[in-house]
Amino acid sequence: MTIIKSCPKEDYLQKISNGPLNWRMPSIMIDTFKKCLNLKNRTGIETKKNGDISYRVQFSNVQFYDWLMRIGLFPAKSYTIGPILVPDKFFPDYFRGCIDGDGCISTYSDQYNVYKNRRYTTQRLFIRLVSASRVHMEWAQNKITYFLRIRGALIERPPGDEKRVPMWELKFAKKDSLRLIAWMYYTDDIPCLERKRTIARTAIELINKQKRREYTKIVNPK
Repeated sequence: MTIIKSCPKEDYLQKISNGPLNWRMPSIMIDTFKKCLNLKNRTGIETKKNGDISYRVQFSNVQFYDWLMRIGLFPAKSYTIGPILVPDKFFPDYFRGCIDGDGCISTYSDQYNVYKNRRYTTQRLFIRLVSASRVHMEWAQNKITYFLRIRGALIERPPGDEKRVPMWELKFAKKDSLRLIAWMYYTDDIPCLERKRTIARTAIELINKQKRREYTKIVNPK
């Protein structure tokens, strides 16, 4: 299930008539994609008009393509994608693929109170998922709530100009992010974007080492 969302929103699934399937994605994801499907096909390289390079793998599998259509994944899906028919036991893998493709894991050290001569900082952690489809994001939020009893915040990001559509961001703060990380990275040998898993592991290590805040005990006067 990771492979069906292991590609970012700019990626391209294409089937021309009865011809082959085309998948485009960054180079850091192409090897994982081919390994998941046991593909030995050659990786192609394409240069866009703006100079960006994309990597493409082409293969023929009508049954696989028809299966993608049945579960709700289709070409040019960014604006119209809705719920995906993912079995519950595979949803952590699907969500991990979403984060690898259309999301991010971010962490930073918050030193907001340093100027007050406090002796601690707070390690922040966020997980974000972004899509142009509100229906898909509401479905993802409801599924996460069903499995983990957390909701996060669904935020509308207005377009930069009238020719664009709003973007929807599903955002989880530190406590919920820690639960998500443990849930979707449940073993060491799962297919994933290693760069993002490394960020998650680093954040957990920093949070675990974080010094506990020192509170002053207030004694009520008699």
